[in-house]
Amino acid sequence: MVISNPAFSYQIRRSQRATQTRIIVTPGKVEVVAPIKVAEHKIHQFVQDKQQWIIQALAKIAAKSQLHNKLAPAVYGHGAEIPYQGASYKLAVRPTKLKRIKIEFCQEFVAHVPDALIIKDHSAEIKEALIRWMKKESKSQVERLVKQHAEKKQLFPQTIKIKTQKSRWGSCGIHNDININWLLIIAPPEVLEYVVVHELCHIKVRNHSVHFWALVAEHLPDYQNRRQWLKKHGSSLMMGL
Repeated sequence: MVISNPAFSYQIRRSQRATQTRIIVTPGKVEVVAPIKVAEHKIHQFVQDKQQWIIQALAKIAAKSQLHNKLAPAVYGHGAEIPYQGASYKLAVRPTKLKRIKIEFCQEFVAHVPDALIIKDHSAEIKEALIRWMKKESKSQVERLVKQHAEKKQLFPQTIKIKTQKSRWGSCGIHNDININWLLIIAPPEVLEYVVVHELCHIKVRNHSVHFWALVAEHLPDYQNRRQWLKKHGSSLMMGL
């Protein structure tokens, strides 16, 4: 059963397992799961009481979805918008005699696509090539940032690795090995710098104490703004290309 009101529509689903009425909000959909014996008018009243929360939840999900759409194009073809360093750049596709897709960047991304691929759907191959390019660029930029910040407090990592991680932006191992998520190359440069400095500071302070944050602030006095950006946009950034 789908019920409509001025703010949103919702569907009621009866469940023998349910012990209490609850609301599930997903993109464009509101579902109310209720026990078998709960009167329908009580369900409607429950939704009415939770109306403001539902509206806010729908808006939050829509905003995340919109941001993700901006980050990742549906198709990696000529004219697509590619996210990079907090901005969006056009993708140009050009044929080449090379046997493998080559990516170049200079105010726009250029994918040099082999003649054999240019005549068919090459979106997946371009995406893979862009990811390879961004991982390589991430390594270069992270190494530059480490060189910039490490000497100040003698925070020298043993190794630097660029990784694909589903739930972490970075880590510092017990042997001072620094791992950085390549997806940070999509974020503004100052956000990548924050994560690098964050992990470098863990070489000296292994926890998140006041002493740790003071050390971060010595390198980046405005680190809180950068950290807040990552908290706000991190879930969409983590979806990747």
